[in-house]
Amino acid sequence: MQDIVLSTLNAKYIHASLGLRYLYANMGELQSRTAMCEYTLSQRPEDIVESLLRADIKIIGFGVYIWNVVPTLEVIQLIKVIRPDIIVVVGGPEVSYEVDQQPITALADFVILGAADKSFAELCREILSGKPPSKLVSSLPIDLDSLATPYAFYSDEDVAQRVIYVEASRGCPFKCEFCLSSLDKTATAFDLENFLDQMQDLIERGARQFKFVDRTFNLKAETSKRILEFFLEHIDKDLFLHFELIPDRLPEVLLDLLPRFPANSLQFEIGIQSFNPEVQKRISRKQQHERTCHNMQWLRQNTQAHIHADLIFGLPGENLTSFGEGFDLLHSLGPQEIQVGILKRLRGTPISRHTIDYDMRYMSTPPYRVLAHKDADFDTIQRMVRFARYWDLIGNSGRFPATLPLLLGDKPFVNFMLLSDWLFETTTQTHRISLPKLFGLLHDHLLQVRNVETTLAHDALVSDFAHSGMKGRPVFLNTNTSHEEKRLPSAAARQQRHAGDAHA
Repeated sequence: MQDIVLSTLNAKYIHASLGLRYLYANMGELQSRTAMCEYTLSQRPEDIVESLLRADIKIIGFGVYIWNVVPTLEVIQLIKVIRPDIIVVVGGPEVSYEVDQQPITALADFVILGAADKSFAELCREILSGKPPSKLVSSLPIDLDSLATPYAFYSDEDVAQRVIYVEASRGCPFKCEFCLSSLDKTATAFDLENFLDQMQDLIERGARQFKFVDRTFNLKAETSKRILEFFLEHIDKDLFLHFELIPDRLPEVLLDLLPRFPANSLQFEIGIQSFNPEVQKRISRKQQHERTCHNMQWLRQNTQAHIHADLIFGLPGENLTSFGEGFDLLHSLGPQEIQVGILKRLRGTPISRHTIDYDMRYMSTPPYRVLAHKDADFDTIQRMVRFARYWDLIGNSGRFPATLPLLLGDKPFVNFMLLSDWLFETTTQTHRISLPKLFGLLHDHLLQVRNVETTLAHDALVSDFAHSGMKGRPVFLNTNTSHEEKRLPSAAARQQRHAGDAHA
């Protein structure tokens, strides 16, 4: 009889929940009574509830995150109508802070605050014994080596079809105020040899994609070295490894190892967030500018790693000009992807201390994105939201290696903002733009707005059309290449004005 259910809504099927498997691994004698049920955001709440509910269910625990809190609330609301006898427990980062302000925590029977690896099992024991504690359950600090490991509970289907999430350490010693990890005391490592034994088992079972969730993979050089050496021993098995790196720390012991990884085997997520030293100081972020730039250049020149670098727009004191300067600098360092994020006020993070001084205004519902502040009004934030979306479509997609340099020229941020404003004014869309249509739009922008020579634009677009796997003749080649009669002076003037605004 499985009368306890552990459940969560993942963003996509390919993401298997590491947190759920930690809870299951540490259920102790209750594990035989516990089932894991994962769903995705694409599934309807009523369908999830229908799948979950069985006559013998007594307790359901939900892992709640910023991306799934709204549909999880809908699921719980349905459960409480259909089966009010079921005890609902919620835990996770989204419900561990500001508990009294959330509908989902008001509706739940119990809320676990903090890491629930062991707390959930203990709560279930108390509930089943008829002696439940108070509604809010605060987790005690966890000795990581006392935890049962979750990796055996990745199924054969997980191993074959999904990204395997792993962690060699927990926590973060840094205090960046926009991040929940700023609340950690420090980073703590799991026993390394035991961890590597678990990785060996996963590889032998066929796992090939490993995503490390460690916030600071390269914090301790010897540990990083040992992990990289381990995976190098198995690199002939077509492994893919994802790590998050501290940008200004690249110890000597790693310099010999990283170039030995072949193409398509390493991805580094590097959080730059801002190159503005005043902004960095304001949000308690310590980052050595010159060392960061040197390390980024070294990685691009000496390794085949795929670099995914993050910038955040909307930090207190950051305006369009300083962000644009940071974007141009980061672009010059050559990462394959630049993730342009918009600041979110995650529940519990210290970024809220700047709300009054910088007139920070945020969405009241997930994703709690900043809407305006003293140095960037609502229209500016909206422009950057669209910039980020179009940059993903064009700059990060890898579909336009020949066309992108023409679009960016010698002023990447200003010129892409010009394109972004023009695309939205032309289409009023940021989503559901088909690839053939996007090629046509870029063709028109290059010729009508940027005045790029026709042959140069056509050659680049035709090359990228083939590179993207598109078949047939590009529609834009059938377009009259004389666009003088199509130009709208007022629209062009507006675009030039917007380009000027990027310097304001």
